[in-house]
Amino acid sequence: MQDKIKNILQTSIQVKQQVLENADLVATMQAVVDEIVACFKHDGKLLFCGNGGSAADAQHLAAEFSGRFYTDREPLDAEALHVNTSYLTAVANDYSYNEVYARIVKAKGRKGDILFGLSTSGNSSNIIEAFKVAKERGLIIVGFTGETGGKMREYCDFLINIPSTDTPRIQECHITVGHIICQLVEERFFS
Repeated sequence: MQDKIKNILQTSIQVKQQVLENADLVATMQAVVDEIVACFKHDGKLLFCGNGGSAADAQHLAAEFSGRFYTDREPLDAEALHVNTSYLTAVANDYSYNEVYARIVKAKGRKGDILFGLSTSGNSSNIIEAFKVAKERGLIIVGFTGETGGKMREYCDFLINIPSTDTPRIQECHITVGHIICQLVEERFFS
């Protein structure tokens, strides 16, 4: 069993090593930091969405911005769009689950805000529908996906596609990348 544990850890490290060595991906992360800082300077907000484990990751990252990361600082406007279960279940029931994020982006999203969609496959229909609305409304769209980017790829202004097809390894990297972005935004915005 210890060999299995070591193999899983090694696989996780290898995926992160691939991210580290991918100059385009690192440059995209830097560009996302720049966009977030500009967004906050213009009193904009960050909106996050995902399904399952990616919903938990979306909520985690929103909390890092709206609460704090390393620095005791003022809160930043960031929200995970799935945390209101009454809204979520009503829209899923009355319309469809594919509409749950699109409708709330229509209500909350403003030009210059940033929408983050987390999906390991890149094919989550409800996130794609939200991206369509975001594109119409002038939001900046950031996709956190796996290797191919899936169908979300075509809607993203910035694509952070982790070089893996293994869901847990992708999610681990999404949190790592999200933490890096949050740290750098915090340092720049509050320096």
